[in-house]
Amino acid sequence: MQSIEDKIVSRIYGRGRGWSFSPNDFAGDFSRTNIDKALSKLTKQGTIRRIYRGIYDYPKYSELLKQNLSPDYDQVAQAFARKFNWRIQPTGDAALNLLGLSTQVPGRAIYLSDGPSRSYAILDTFTLEFKKSALKEIGFKTRESGLVVQALKALGKERIDEHVITTLKERLDAKVRKKVLKETVTATGWIYDAIKRICKEGS
Repeated sequence: MQSIEDKIVSRIYGRGRGWSFSPNDFAGDFSRTNIDKALSKLTKQGTIRRIYRGIYDYPKYSELLKQNLSPDYDQVAQAFARKFNWRIQPTGDAALNLLGLSTQVPGRAIYLSDGPSRSYAILDTFTLEFKKSALKEIGFKTRESGLVVQALKALGKERIDEHVITTLKERLDAKVRKKVLKETVTATGWIYDAIKRICKEGS
């Protein structure tokens, strides 16, 4: 029989390196006492890392640097969202980075949220900021819809060129493009015009 600790670590391994999580991610199957004991032991062993109060990650490791890499800010944001049952939407530099429109990893990642406005310093790596926002900003069913809208908004109308259109077109497969086109119809005019170019069939 697998121990509870073995079951939890197996689930962590299954999500792969870079995954961030909280005890809540295991609460449906195990008692809080057993979860806390397992996570405490795994942290002491160096298998996982405590990156904020109640938030952990299974860190990516660099063979070249011989050390763990910084946490993945988007994974951390999603861990907070699951923990507090928030809906979130990356914005600004975070959205640009996640869509490949910027190679610079932001030192402050800002997410719109239907929860309270909060800010969290994650290790010495980055600050994660959640801004309370209207539901219309974060109410898209498809994650990519909100990402594209926020990325275009961050760039501004004058910076939407063929490189941006092509990059986003290549990022989204045909099925996703159809969903994005349908879900963003209420977006600001120039943003939706750009989305129509991104999602145009047969190109």
